[in-house]
Amino acid sequence: MNKHFENDKHDTAVIAAGWGNADLRHLSAETFANIGVPNVVYIREVRADELESELASQIDVPADTVLYAVHAANGLRMAVLDDRATAFAGARQYELEPVSRH
Repeated sequence: MNKHFENDKHDTAVIAAGWGNADLRHLSAETFANIGVPNVVYIREVRADELESELASQIDVPADTVLYAVHAANGLRMAVLDDRATAFAGARQYELEPVSRH
């Protein structure tokens, strides 16, 4: 058994049962990131004020500005862009498979 799955009984059961009809919504972020989808990223809308504590010195836009964050499968934010189409195109440029998160 892969060491990434040893500590999570649900994840282990899902892997052991195969992917067929398994409910993958309950996988931990770490397991999801390690099961063969490292090239999948999700893109979601964020408001500039949500990022203020982390990126205040790097962005200078009004607090209600809608931005688009690109996240790895494990939730790590990889980039923030000002346009949805650009976020998708940028992910594809790096051979990543972007999906929307609502």
